[in-house]
Amino acid sequence: MNRDAPAFTLKEISAAAIPRAIEKAEHYRLLNEPWAAESICLDILRVDSRQQDALRILVLARTDQFPHELADAVERAREALAQLESGYERAYYAGIICERRARAQMHASAPGAGFVAYEWVREAMTWFEAAEALRPSGNDDAILRWNACARLLNESPHVVARGDERTEPSFGE
Repeated sequence: MNRDAPAFTLKEISAAAIPRAIEKAEHYRLLNEPWAAESICLDILRVDSRQQDALRILVLARTDQFPHELADAVERAREALAQLESGYERAYYAGIICERRARAQMHASAPGAGFVAYEWVREAMTWFEAAEALRPSGNDDAILRWNACARLLNESPHVVARGDERTEPSFGE
């Protein structure tokens, strides 16, 4: 069998099934099954490539997978992000991508993880500030996310900028 050719042709859902499929995608995200949510969103987008709810859920489902696959996960999330129509949502979800990438990096426990996580958190904060400037009246979600990032930096001594390492004195000093 040729590994490059798909073995099965995907079936297409009906346009009338999209609202129920959106509910299912959200449900699978809540069940911590982002792969299932992503698959459902891709099926929806085959029928309506501009379906904004499916694109938002797809961005989130792909970020839910960050702890499991970091290689191209950010790029995959950003592909869906680019299709969002609202400038506010593009900025807000760009911040979400960066924040979630930072949190995944923090749990990776690789050398320098705290430095890399810091850079992702700061980028997230920049995106949340951009979203704040574009936010609809009464929507302070970007401020809430910015504050969560600020708290993370304030409360995580290992998440620092390169050169700002907080070291303890060596034994015998």
